[in-house]
Amino acid sequence: MIGFQPYETFQRLAETGGIDRVDTLLKASCDAFSKRKKPDPNEIEQFEVLATRLFQIASPSIRKQAAAILKQSENLTRKLEMLIIENIDEEISDYLLTVTNISEQSLKILIERKDIDINATIAQRNDLTKPIITSLFQTNSRKTYRSLAANMCIKPEGPFLNALTRSAQMDIQVARSLARREDFDKALLAPVFFDLFEADRIKIIEAFSARKTPNAPIKKTIEQISVVNEELTQALMKLFSNNRRPEVANLLLQITGLDETRCAQIAHDVSGAALFVILRGFGCTAYDGLKVLIHATSIEGDRSKVLAAFARLFQDVSANSMMYMMSAWRNETNLLDLAKPEFVRFTTAKRDNNIAQTLTPKQDSAPKQDNVINQAIKALERIGARRAS
Repeated sequence: MIGFQPYETFQRLAETGGIDRVDTLLKASCDAFSKRKKPDPNEIEQFEVLATRLFQIASPSIRKQAAAILKQSENLTRKLEMLIIENIDEEISDYLLTVTNISEQSLKILIERKDIDINATIAQRNDLTKPIITSLFQTNSRKTYRSLAANMCIKPEGPFLNALTRSAQMDIQVARSLARREDFDKALLAPVFFDLFEADRIKIIEAFSARKTPNAPIKKTIEQISVVNEELTQALMKLFSNNRRPEVANLLLQITGLDETRCAQIAHDVSGAALFVILRGFGCTAYDGLKVLIHATSIEGDRSKVLAAFARLFQDVSANSMMYMMSAWRNETNLLDLAKPEFVRFTTAKRDNNIAQTLTPKQDSAPKQDNVINQAIKALERIGARRAS
């Protein structure tokens, strides 16, 4: 292959001395091997022995250059991979991202070193096996989990789903990555609802559409309070229209059992998603609920699109499911129960009009409106309510 036997050549170098010769031979041998298309097993074995010894005695700068040359080879063994990894220095991240094939054993060795940056880089690869993914999840590194959450080649299912869901509750970057994935059940992000963007909050609510949920612990509290919807909506409309949001927070504190901070967040949320959960959880219909939302929200652009989107949510999302979300806000539920077969959302086809898209700015297509939606919006227009600032 290269024209010399490794043992004889190395012995000759040792006898004659000269670091320059070692450096030259290392670069030349790596270049020759990387250009070799199909070396036979004997040639590969010879080169492994030679390269291992030359890398040990070559100068640091040449070792790095030789590793950069060797990484271009299509015939790397695990030993040669480790020589590259050990000597390529700061270029290791680029190597791990760009190399087409790398052995599972080499990746395991790297993961076991517990280098956060390297593990986060490995987690971005699109050819990871289940054992490697499992090892990465066991590192308990936020940076690694962020890469795993954004890696579309990793399916969020089984133990991986559990790990990602728990990580989302501790790291908002993980939660936002998961909210962008079509293959992730957004309902599992309910505990971090208030930390997400408005469009992502709507996705969470949508994930409860036409879905059976476990019994919500907060349901007993709501039944004991026996709030009359008409009185509740009238009180909220009056408070919001006069911009008395602290009093709204106090009212929510009395009827929901949520903590003071959470109630304040809901009262001062001018986008409407958080308030929708409360209204629907108490059984408000589209007609009554929208009357409150129009007083509470501050929406730029075409309000009719947003109101129509919320009206559809009132139709599609059950009161029980929103009670369940409220319980999730109180940390009373195990969200992973939603992954059980009896609670998995059933969808026959992807809807043409996505509500989250409707509530995102710069959407040109108006949602289809049925009779109930039209009636509710016309009634709201007649109210002539002032916007809450």
